[in-house]
Amino acid sequence: MLSQINSVIFHTTQLIQVIIFTAGCYFFGISIFGWLNRKTYQNKDFFPNKRFALIVAAHNEEKVITHIIDSLFKQNYPRNLFDVFVIADNCTDKTAEIAEKHGAIVYKRFNSTLRGKGHALEWMFEKIFAMDKKYDAISVFDADNLVSSNFLLEMNKQLCRGHKVVQGYIDSKNPYDSWITCSYSIAFWLSNRIFQLPRYYLGLSCGLCGTGFCIDTDVLKKIGWGATCLTEDLEFTMKLVLKDMKVAWAHNAVVYDEKPLTLKQSWNQRKRWMQGHADCTSRFLGPLFKKAFKNGDLISFDCAIYMFQPIRLIFIGLITIMMWVQIVFPESPFFTLKYLFPAEVWSIFVILQFLYGPFIILAERKFSPKVLLGFLVYPFYCLTWIPITIQGFLTKNNKDWSHTHHSREISISDLEKA
Repeated sequence: MLSQINSVIFHTTQLIQVIIFTAGCYFFGISIFGWLNRKTYQNKDFFPNKRFALIVAAHNEEKVITHIIDSLFKQNYPRNLFDVFVIADNCTDKTAEIAEKHGAIVYKRFNSTLRGKGHALEWMFEKIFAMDKKYDAISVFDADNLVSSNFLLEMNKQLCRGHKVVQGYIDSKNPYDSWITCSYSIAFWLSNRIFQLPRYYLGLSCGLCGTGFCIDTDVLKKIGWGATCLTEDLEFTMKLVLKDMKVAWAHNAVVYDEKPLTLKQSWNQRKRWMQGHADCTSRFLGPLFKKAFKNGDLISFDCAIYMFQPIRLIFIGLITIMMWVQIVFPESPFFTLKYLFPAEVWSIFVILQFLYGPFIILAERKFSPKVLLGFLVYPFYCLTWIPITIQGFLTKNNKDWSHTHHSREISISDLEKA
């Protein structure tokens, strides 16, 4: 009986480690394509002709709303081809008054039942569709953002090239405020280069990031928004893929996002992300794999693998515990992947893992002594994802939206001077 139990444990840990290793190789293989030099198209080759509705979702954002509005009005794009809308969503402060004072068209929404950004956007999209003035595309931003002056030119270019949904480059407006903001910034810089860009080059779907994205109005009318979970961006991305559409990428359309200052704020935000991810995984993982294998659809397959990523992270946590147990009890019946390759091969893997991130940051021109120090604590930030993911999956049925406080007052002019 004991030998049978040991056999089950051995083969289970073997399967888990093979899944972890295979998925890791897959993501690394994809990331390599982010280094390719592809043909670039200049903005001057595409005359500004798309009309944009720029929507800022705001809940009690009186401290930062001024700067996002000002940065949108500083777009290097014909002023008659865009309007700035602010959703003052269940606000109890002066967000609406300040936004109106700075030239935005403000819509006040009060709904204590359907709370959250996804519901607010769905409500606002219907308002946009009913207007006499028609828009070619809608771009969505968070109230704490700042937007590069070329954002609309880049989106216009991608829309003119035939793309229907486009995600911009998510940068950080406060990367050095704390070790948490630095870790967040490193994570997003890495994601932009080795997750988003290679998928765009390969013709796969990039992922919406909740802000700084653009949607063709006809597409939105055709398939509807309907993304109202805690991670509405992920939900809509998967909805697009199942409808045979995908998200394109605009590497030079930069949106500067405010990152949480403390571990507690970060924990709560990332837990909410994982709750939403778990919800989406339960609804979309099966249909994505079905579409992938039934139709030979690589885009669906890639998205399914991404949806599986948090589960892989939990597996990594289990294997980490297993490794510590094996150190204390060497006779434990655990499979160890290290026996599959010579020690020299594993040494290369370890060196590559430590150097790949800093090399990417260097290529993205984000490298500095502060970033180098940030990489020293970044592994701890990554480790915190394991309990956060477990907590998120265990509480995935909790749909209560929580607001992340924003207070970093900085203008787009300040960032461009830096």
